[in-house]
Amino acid sequence: MDRNISDKAAICGIGNTEFSKDSGRSELSLAAEAVKAALDDAGLKPSDVDGMVTFTIDQNEEVDVARALGCNDLSFFSRVPYGGGAATGCLLQAAMAVATGIAETVVVYRALNGRSGHRYSKGVSGELITGSAIHYGWYMPFGLLTPASWVATFTQRYMHISGCTTDAFFEVAQSAREYAVNNPAAFFYQRPFDRAEYDAGKKICSPLKIYDCCQESDGGSAVIVTTPERARDMKQPGVMIRGVAQCSGKDQEEMTSFYRPEIGCLPEMDHAARMAYAQCGLTAADIDSAVIYDAFSPIVLWQLESWGFCKPGEAKDFVKGGTLRIDGRLPTNTHGGQLSEAYIHGVNGIVEAVRQVRGTSVNQPKKTINHALVTSGVGVPTGGAILGRMA
Repeated sequence: MDRNISDKAAICGIGNTEFSKDSGRSELSLAAEAVKAALDDAGLKPSDVDGMVTFTIDQNEEVDVARALGCNDLSFFSRVPYGGGAATGCLLQAAMAVATGIAETVVVYRALNGRSGHRYSKGVSGELITGSAIHYGWYMPFGLLTPASWVATFTQRYMHISGCTTDAFFEVAQSAREYAVNNPAAFFYQRPFDRAEYDAGKKICSPLKIYDCCQESDGGSAVIVTTPERARDMKQPGVMIRGVAQCSGKDQEEMTSFYRPEIGCLPEMDHAARMAYAQCGLTAADIDSAVIYDAFSPIVLWQLESWGFCKPGEAKDFVKGGTLRIDGRLPTNTHGGQLSEAYIHGVNGIVEAVRQVRGTSVNQPKKTINHALVTSGVGVPTGGAILGRMA
């Protein structure tokens, strides 16, 4: 039995809402708006949709989104847990549904009022369910309450074993900001920063400063997945899902896997990379551009190592000399990333990876993008996808 879904599904439509700090509308409205934009991009109607996938933490029920849009019967719906780790996992669910014939046109969406509503940077200081209270009860007494504090813990260890300094964090953050400066959709459009401003930034949790941390955003993003055959007849060029994988590593916790033999690496992302590459027979040498989940600047470095662009501990050197810039070896987060465009839990990153392959990014690299990598959040079960040009 052939279980490989490489090239058996394609992305045919993408859509974003505006990104803001106060949307002035419900999350359901944002979800419907993002999905409608993606359908319009593909030249499809809501009645064409027969599947939906989103995050377990998304507040918008599939039936409500479907009814708001005017969809017909749904034959498939699914949800993926673990916050930002779910982004490409949702893409995997959609691709499997299409590849197996369970559904033909599947929407992946995420919408949130992440600034004006529930703010994710608040962490776990309140409103915990029983299981989470037990889990985080081991950490909260020590002040480990927020994503920044958890990632800072891993970062300190990574800096110790690799010799990495904040020079590398600055390069990640500033390259993303320079892309956002040219992106009218980005919150930091036309708002650059230099090293002096970066260094003077508010301290969040050592060694992380304000520009090392992603935004809190209101907005929504969506992509449409269908068969390659149908994608060829769509309004926009189809983008193939060459490889897509998700993984939970051994001894995995949610954001606090502090009891592993080594915490300065990402074994679950390593495994997801191996799986995705194996599906399509590609390697890091075949990847032309990337959208790497950047909730915090250091995690971009770890993921570059997981996906084989450099050896463990060498990402600090890999990013030097403009590697992530538009003329570099691996143009990365060309929309500005979650650091400088918006934080839509990585689904806006899938939208940008599709644009890179289509050749329509506002910061389109000058070289041809045959394959783009897009990844999901780290510290949790995670994944990634390799998107490619349709022959």
